[in-house]
Amino acid sequence: MKYKVIIFLLLLFIISCVNKNHIVRIPDRKKVAAISIPARVDSISQLTPTQTTISSIDTQGYYAGAYERLKSMLEGKLPLSFKNAVFITENAWYDNQLEYLSFSSYISSLVFVCEEWNKSNPLKDYYEKDREQVSLSRSIYAVMTDTMRDVNKEVICVPYKYDFNDCFAKENWTNMFVTKLMVTHKGNCHSLPFLFKILAEELGVKAYLSYAPNHIFIKQYSKKTSWYNVELTNGQFPNDGWVMATGYVSTASIVSGMYMDTLSLKQSVAVCVNDLAKGYKRKYKNYDEEFVLKCCRLGLKYYPNFAELLLLKAETLKSVYDKEKDKSRRADLYIEMEEAYAKLVEIDYRELTNEMYLEWMNSLERDKSIYGDKEAGSIFK
Repeated sequence: MKYKVIIFLLLLFIISCVNKNHIVRIPDRKKVAAISIPARVDSISQLTPTQTTISSIDTQGYYAGAYERLKSMLEGKLPLSFKNAVFITENAWYDNQLEYLSFSSYISSLVFVCEEWNKSNPLKDYYEKDREQVSLSRSIYAVMTDTMRDVNKEVICVPYKYDFNDCFAKENWTNMFVTKLMVTHKGNCHSLPFLFKILAEELGVKAYLSYAPNHIFIKQYSKKTSWYNVELTNGQFPNDGWVMATGYVSTASIVSGMYMDTLSLKQSVAVCVNDLAKGYKRKYKNYDEEFVLKCCRLGLKYYPNFAELLLLKAETLKSVYDKEKDKSRRADLYIEMEEAYAKLVEIDYRELTNEMYLEWMNSLERDKSIYGDKEAGSIFK
């Protein structure tokens, strides 16, 4: 029995900022993509087929196929696209029932809003050569964190906010998804920066995913401010010093490139490979550990210091090792497992509990008046 997952799209037209002084004038309304956002729900699973038990068709047809497409991207056989990588990963969870046209149209509509908002809200007091890049970055930030209204003052797009309900996706893996964020306008530190990066990629803006313990944020650069951080969970701009001091980030973890580094496009796609492996484990009770290992090896080939993938690889190898009876293969598994754990020690990986992370998240809001990058904030706001 087949099901269809449709990301309902709502008509985005004649956008303006909440500021009444800025009106967006759209030259051709026919070019505006249709978007429909249904009544808010806590999870996109209400719009998707229920999970099924594992079968060889599921494994080979969905997750194995997604793996091959991501692998082809990384190897240069397919165009490298973060937007497509995210879609491929989430579509595998839904047994390839997501509609790419709807997904792409939603993104195109948000890109259109960003462009029109940018035209109607010119960047002031910024005269560096990267003015257009900074201005477009500012428009992405505005669309994601502010309420958008038409000329009749009717709300047509609301901010994307942090969802504290199952923010670690322990109960429902789709709480990690960009598609869930699209429908509900609620997300976490995974889906929010992912959407920002997708919009940046579509607009030709340089924006980089960056890791802190259990957390992802956006790093960008401007000639006026140098590097700055965009924190989408609360719409702030925490500086590096504060992240280091409060976010359990050691100097060694920065030097190793594990935390607070800028991820390349290939490394960002490797993050999607990690999501694919974890989603596969969550979806199926009797999953194939060799498939998980294959994902780990692929991702680590392009992102060697990716702590999450290293840990997943080490733990999966240990599980396989414990069940393996062949002495020769056990020896090989042990060596590979030992190398993965040793690499985690080398890059100074340390476990961060969920309680510690939530306290850090609370401090983001509590201390925003003292930790923020005021210069970056003044440009964006």
